[in-house]
Order: sequence, then structure tokens, then C-alpha cells
Amino acid sequence: MPSRIHVIIGSVRPNRICPAVAEWVASIGREILPAAFELIDLRDWPLPMDGEPSIPATGDYRTDLTKAWSEKIASGDAFVFVSPQYNWGYPAVLKNALDHLYREWAGKPAMIVTYGGHGGNKCAAQLHQVLTGLKMKPIETMPGFTLSRTRIEANAGEVDPATEFAEWRPALEQAFAELGRN
Repeated sequence: MPSRIHVIIGSVRPNRICPAVAEWVASIGREILPAAFELIDLRDWPLPMDGEPSIPATGDYRTDLTKAWSEKIASGDAFVFVSPQYNWGYPAVLKNALDHLYREWAGKPAMIVTYGGHGGNKCAAQLHQVLTGLKMKPIETMPGFTLSRTRIEANAGEVDPATEFAEWRPALEQAFAELGRN
């Protein structure tokens, strides 16, 4: 059972709801698993696109930011990726954060939580494929929350996930139970 779970906030847009969704997801995880949960906001990790001269699989990191990112990710035993679905995929900032490293992800269990106007299943499928390519162990249950059209168009950056996504709580509980078995 993982003892340190990193919850990755996969969006950096202004007016994003991802931090609130990630905190709610983590709060449910804390009820299910006896683990330390840490939220990691990609807004705090401005990793440049292709900022390292070597491929990540070598682990030959030259920049201080990539070295710090490597240490942060290596310290996690499992990961929960919380991501909005953008145009049937996931945000470029999340792909960039994943692609900066390799060995640090390998062998670790991962849970995928998505949200969007259509629930995020296409985003989750793509992310699952990439995590598998990184030799992670993504669990099968991938909760995807549907946002109302009103919520999307308001773009206010505010949401009460416990109220708005209450019907998906059982799926989150199931996913955390699966994560705990890995």
C-alpha cells in the first residue's frame, strides 16, 4: 500500500477549477487510505518544453528545475492525476510534466480523475496510454465528472465539488480502494 500519494493538479489555466477538484479528490482519498497526500500544482513547476539536452530515460538532468522535479516525483509512492478534458485530450502542461522524467514514474500505481463537458473519458484513455508507456501501473477505474454547460460557459473558476460531483463519490472510493491494493 502506498504511503505517499502525490495528487497532480493537471491544469494551469486562469479561472481553473482543478485545484478545488483535486483537493476534494484528495480529501476522499484521506478517508479511504492511511497515506500522506500532497497536492502538486503544475503552476508551481514551470518546466520548459524540451528543456533538457538528454532524453529523460538517461536521468542526466542539467537544469535545477528538472532536478527538483525529479526529486519531487521520486518521493511519491503513487499518483492521482486530476485533469480537465480539453478537446478530447489532456492539457499540454501535464504531458510536458510527464515527459520531463522517466524512471521516477516507472513502476508506480496511478489513478486518473477527469472532468469536462463530456466527463473526460477520452482524456482519461489518452492519459492511461501515456502512463502505461511510462511503465506506470494505472488502475482500471477512472472517474470522469461531467460539467454542466452553464458551469463551462461561466468559466468563473469556482466549484463545490462535493456538491456538484457528489454522484461520482462511489467511483472515487472504488478507485482509491484499487490504488491501495497496488
